[in-house]
Amino acid sequence: MLYRILADLVVLLHVGFVLFVVLGGLCALRWPRAAWFHLPAALWGAGIEFLGGICPLTPLENDLRRLGGEAGYAGGFVEHYVLPALYPDGLTRGDQLALGTFVIVLNVVVYTIIFSRRADRSTMKTLPGGQGRAPRVSRTD
Repeated sequence: MLYRILADLVVLLHVGFVLFVVLGGLCALRWPRAAWFHLPAALWGAGIEFLGGICPLTPLENDLRRLGGEAGYAGGFVEHYVLPALYPDGLTRGDQLALGTFVIVLNVVVYTIIFSRRADRSTMKTLPGGQGRAPRVSRTD
């Protein structure tokens, strides 16, 4: 029973990691220091997809299941609902490449926003008095 619980916890950790890889850049929009954790995670996640590798959490989970006397993922909420999202049947190499590309494109967009905000802040600090943006000049034709 203990090994099954540990295996389920590994799956939940895995799901959390996948969500952080995909959506962690959005955390960095709110908390810029989260980028220090998210960028390596996103690179790892995209790399696993591009290289067709296996995350070390997968064999750990399988080993724990075997130690717990289980042969597969039958039964239980975690096994029935969470695992198919992490390990879908029929996942092709093209699917993996598309997932890796999606992670990279999403994060390039998010980090472009983050870096442009940072550049805007540093521009504001260099203005006289550091009191914000210079007034906009509007043209009326």
